[in-house]
Amino acid sequence: MGMRAAIVVGATGLTGTSLVEQLCENDEYVSVTVIARRKPAFEHAKLEVKIRNFDTLEENDIEFAHELYCCLGTTIKKAGSREEFEKVDFEFPLAIASLAKKRGIPHMLVITAMGANETSPFYYNRVKGKLEHDLMELGLQRLSIIRPSLLVGERKEFRFGEKVGEKVLKFAKPLLVGPLKRSRAIEASQVAKAMIVIALYAKEQPVTIYPSQEIAALDFPEKKDEEALRENLFNWDKNKAPNTIGKDDKVNRDVIIDRDKFKIKETVVDKEVKFKRRDEK
Repeated sequence: MGMRAAIVVGATGLTGTSLVEQLCENDEYVSVTVIARRKPAFEHAKLEVKIRNFDTLEENDIEFAHELYCCLGTTIKKAGSREEFEKVDFEFPLAIASLAKKRGIPHMLVITAMGANETSPFYYNRVKGKLEHDLMELGLQRLSIIRPSLLVGERKEFRFGEKVGEKVLKFAKPLLVGPLKRSRAIEASQVAKAMIVIALYAKEQPVTIYPSQEIAALDFPEKKDEEALRENLFNWDKNKAPNTIGKDDKVNRDVIIDRDKFKIKETVVDKEVKFKRRDEK
């Protein structure tokens, strides 16, 4: 059983919902805190929910955790305007990252998008690219950027464009090989699992970007055979170090104990003591 704590923002979306469930079921985590504008349907003994308005989020709203998982994201149609879209996809994640840095959270994992680039001709990718750039400039202790392709899964809301794209990519999947493999649609549950794998097992470095094809391949390491492990641990005869010290190898010392002062004094009788090297026979 581990002793890790996690904070999740964007927990009511497609990926965030799966992420919270997987974190709660993972033995490495004892505490999962969700900061959201509405209560998620999922409940668990490890889960704590803080209902907050992201416009007025303060440092005290974020306690220390080992990881901050950011799954915030929307669409222009749902947001109602570009200004509101940027607030959810850019301003909120950046502000939360800044608060997390002040609270000493060592690792932030954030979902952006495949093709995120400040200079992209596509508005959505420009916003995501700008977020990545500003998060890097913030100087977080560790930042993991997750760039999935089209996310698929059972959404609570219907998104016509994504449903069409999902069907197209499903039929085109056999043709998406080589460099095109990164464009394959990816299950939101796999993205959530990959984020946990990255948090627990990936090499620690200041900034790492994970493209969609790499996210799709990430999985937990295989567990060792517990019975074999127990056998090795409790096989005392096998693990006991052999007594290879001979008479000639022992140091010739007379130890005199001064019991009045409770100190141990050593008098070396044989000053020319020769020690065998480990590789000598």
